Amino acid sequence: MLIALPFFIGLLIHFGRQDNNSFVELKRHSGKIILLGLMGYYVASYLDLVGLQYIDASLERIIIFIYPTFVIILSYLFLGQKAKVSQLIAILLAYIGIMIAFYGNMAINQDQRLVLGGGLVIGSAFFYSIYLVGSHAMIAKMNSRVYNAAAMITACMAILIHNALINGFNLFDFTLWVYIYAFLMAILATVLPSFMIVEAIKIIGANNCSIIGTIGPVATIILATILLGEHLNMTQMLGSALVIVGVLYLIMHKTKKT
Repeated sequence: MLIALPFFIGLLIHFGRQDNNSFVELKRHSGKIILLGLMGYYVASYLDLVGLQYIDASLERIIIFIYPTFVIILSYLFLGQKAKVSQLIAILLAYIGIMIAFYGNMAINQDQRLVLGGGLVIGSAFFYSIYLVGSHAMIAKMNSRVYNAAAMITACMAILIHNALINGFNLFDFTLWVYIYAFLMAILATVLPSFMIVEAIKIIGANNCSIIGTIGPVATIILATILLGEHLNMTQMLGSALVIVGVLYLIMHKTKKT
């Protein structure tokens, strides 16, 4: 986040200058932006990373993608958006896949740590859902890129303060590869995806964005198996296939309708 912070500040200034009214809206909605930034990329990220101390990365990715349900419920409660039949079918297929993959991990690792880690990741999914739904409402009122940059600056500052209070501000005693990985994660896995998400929400809405995002566990399972040497069993393969089917169904339904 320390590496990503200057990029977000620079982009906030850049996009703000392109839209003369954006800084006025930024000031008007500053309280909501700070709250959403904290929930989406501070609280949610923290719970997710703590959960990873208890469960494998592949299982964590599967559990966290229950968030489309939270998104649809929150969208209905606060935005008045009802779920479509195609969305419900896609979620049902994806959730069946998630439960199958989770059962596969339970069979391998029957441990109290699995329940604790899973609970933390579910909490992460809930707070990230609040961020997505809140972002949907915010980008209807202001420049989406300015909003994202401001929210991410809030999250960056919160994480840096948290680290300073808990661990001290000791960030300079690692090997070169740690900084190389951190730089790549800051740019490729933090700055770029954060802007992609808000643009996707603006185009297709929070509900569809969250459902299509369930393709994430499949990619993580594959990468965790190849790069981290984690075990991939048949139930995880079957669960992943159902998630893919659910996402493809939604995409094909939207394309056909269009």
